[in-house]
Amino acid sequence: MNLTVNGVAHEVDGSALTPLLDVLRNELGVTGPKAGCHQGGCGACTVLVDGEPRRSCLLPAGYVEGLQITTVEGMGPPEDLSPVQQAFVHYYAAQCGFCTSGMLLAAQAYIDRGGSDDTEAIQEALGGHVCRCTGYSKIIDAVAAAARGDSFDLTETAVGKYTTMTTGGAV
Repeated sequence: MNLTVNGVAHEVDGSALTPLLDVLRNELGVTGPKAGCHQGGCGACTVLVDGEPRRSCLLPAGYVEGLQITTVEGMGPPEDLSPVQQAFVHYYAAQCGFCTSGMLLAAQAYIDRGGSDDTEAIQEALGGHVCRCTGYSKIIDAVAAAARGDSFDLTETAVGKYTTMTTGGAV
């Protein structure tokens, strides 16, 4: 099979019925998609297929042959984070990190489809993505900021709102 992952073409062996998640992690070494529930319910394995969020644990690899697959690794490198990634950093929208890649990709797809900063619309777009740490408020704020087009100086974060950090002075 020929798979294009994050803009790079790969020839992979194996059955066309092998879950894409297994091919990504075990054959290609792409570890952003996480193996969560293996039933499509948690969203940790989410990837974008031609820009649409898909659960890679349920998706046969042969189905995506010839399509563009994007994982969190394809969003932006550490030195040049995408706007959604920057918002997640600024708003502390990643706690343990297990759900983060799926949330980021679902958020990116939502914004790419013209999504706004409307809380209810963001909640619907991220429906089915489970954050085990219950960091939903931070995630929704980050997605809303990215949808608005806010920009961030990543040397500063949302001090005080989501952290115990202060802006200076004695504690």
